[in-house]
Amino acid sequence: QVQLIESGGGLVQAGGSLRLSCAASSRLFSDSAMSWFRQAPGKEREFVAAIKWRGGTTYYTDSVKGRFTISRDVAKNTVYLQMNSLKPEDTAVYYCAAAVRPVLLDRVLSTPRTYDYWGQGTQVTVSS
Repeated sequence: QVQLIESGGGLVQAGGSLRLSCAASSRLFSDSAMSWFRQAPGKEREFVAAIKWRGGTTYYTDSVKGRFTISRDVAKNTVYLQMNSLKPEDTAVYYCAAAVRPVLLDRVLSTPRTYDYWGQGTQVTVSS
């Protein structure tokens, strides 16, 4: 069992920055992957970014490319999401997720059912 503890959400003005953190309670294996999803009121949960634990390859949804950066600290079992140039449409609850089974196809990293564990979510609100 892996627990994911998120932090770093809050209220920020448009154009501002926030950094989210997600710490895993146990060491992740090299074939693991971690990601961030978000869910706005009345909308489905959507993929934001993912990172492979081995090698650190990253993936982003188009709407955040160039503004958000996902990174990891293997020694701390922690993944980060640096969010810059925030927009009101980025307002959502952000969830961290961990896939501890090997991910054979990169395209499934954007699918929620790929992930075995989820954090409790952290609110990000961007005011205009």
